[in-house]
Amino acid sequence: MASSLLLLLDDIATVLDDVAVMSKMAAKKTAGVLGDDLALNAQQVTGVRADRELPVVWKVAKGSFVNKLILVPLALLISFIAGWLINPLLVLGGLFLCYEGVEKIIHTLHTPKAKDAEQAREQLIHTEMDLHQFENEKVKGAIRTDFILSAEIIVITLGTVAAASMLTKVTVLSLIAVVMTIGVYGFVALIVKLDDIGLHLTEQQSDFKQKIGRGLLAFAPVLMKILSLVGTAALFLVGGGIINHAILFIHHFTEDSVAYVQDIPSIGNIVGAVTPTLINFAVGILAGLLVMLVISLIKKIWPKSSKA
Repeated sequence: MASSLLLLLDDIATVLDDVAVMSKMAAKKTAGVLGDDLALNAQQVTGVRADRELPVVWKVAKGSFVNKLILVPLALLISFIAGWLINPLLVLGGLFLCYEGVEKIIHTLHTPKAKDAEQAREQLIHTEMDLHQFENEKVKGAIRTDFILSAEIIVITLGTVAAASMLTKVTVLSLIAVVMTIGVYGFVALIVKLDDIGLHLTEQQSDFKQKIGRGLLAFAPVLMKILSLVGTAALFLVGGGIINHAILFIHHFTEDSVAYVQDIPSIGNIVGAVTPTLINFAVGILAGLLVMLVISLIKKIWPKSSKA
């Protein structure tokens, strides 16, 4: 009995050791996606009223946990039954992100900006009236985007632990899912409350704290604007990156382009380092425009076909 218990403890220790090593490997590989995830999710809560920021972040975080509860077993099942399906499904997700990016830009361009204080007041009243709907749309959009980013993180992690036992796979995937969700949304919550932290510091007696507080108050709106731009760019970068890695001829084109530009004297290494990002961005924009064109054509044809 005692020896069986010792053997069991030894097995558990071995599994935990494997899990620790593989979790570190998976965390390193998913760090890039995590950065995009952070920018996207911080950007998703911009425009939400100050007193609703943390409740919105919490709603999205809960949605993210549900996403991972669906994705972890689904990814394991698909990899076991039909591993070839993972790439096509990721490409569909990537196309959706690219389409969302194009749609976001078009919406921004077509949204009229207030010309004077009266128009700004009217827009504010309209926003207040539709606040519940606006918040729900923000939450749904963020959870949809999180689903695709989470899928990419889980697939990368799954590739890292492909040769491991089923128990190790499940443990590593679960660990990465939980840690990254808490990390991302904890940091998002901190970002959206920077102005409140700054305001609190300005009310302190210490001059040093007041200076930091004023600095945070000045920095917070600038950061949110930057995150809004970075978040939109990340839609194209992540979507384009998924398509790039999944479609071989685009992937080979990227590798050949990097090899070619690296031969440029003096600046070859720098240009080579940014070339994959630029190609992913270009692929993302083109893919988004293509999806929007297809959807527009379907919308035009569908009423005609339904009338016929």
